[in-house]
Amino acid sequence: MRFDRGLFSFASTTLILSLFNLQSRGITHPNAVVGMAIFCGGLAQLLAGMWEFPKGNTFGATAFTSYGAFWLSYAAILWPSSGILASYESAAERQSALGIYLITWFLVTFFFFIASLRKNVGFIALFGLLFITFILLAAGEFQNSVKLAKAGGGFGCVTALVAYYIGLSDLLANEQAPIVVLPIGHFKHD
Repeated sequence: MRFDRGLFSFASTTLILSLFNLQSRGITHPNAVVGMAIFCGGLAQLLAGMWEFPKGNTFGATAFTSYGAFWLSYAAILWPSSGILASYESAAERQSALGIYLITWFLVTFFFFIASLRKNVGFIALFGLLFITFILLAAGEFQNSVKLAKAGGGFGCVTALVAYYIGLSDLLANEQAPIVVLPIGHFKHD
């Protein structure tokens, strides 16, 4: 299976947003991630998902198009000109709305986690870490907790590194003479 195209886009966008969630270098607003979320996280993953459909890879097609849609919708929320964040009457209302949004993606990710249980150890780790990331970020919004948001950012960084690893493993495995083979824990199926 070739997942490298979508995984590199997912990993790069997730890493950048997660570093913002960690407030790296004192950054407290994720506005700079909007362009990355639209083009790399959104468009590139949406295309990767579309490329998986004709190959019959339902899992890859569904995951990439879903997370492509996530990144596009999240970019729309963050885009200052959209007015979405500014439309809430209070910070508490905005945080509740973002918490609900993130809980929804926690559920979607949990379903992908269940589907990944017969794929390989790499995907189990990826979706397991990602659903922890979403639940921590949602809890951070609901509780107005910087610590929970930073914990979500930390898990997001690890999630991104796992996605890079799986993507690189796939990229190398599909070469004629790979330099190295990175194991991702394939299962033997009956």
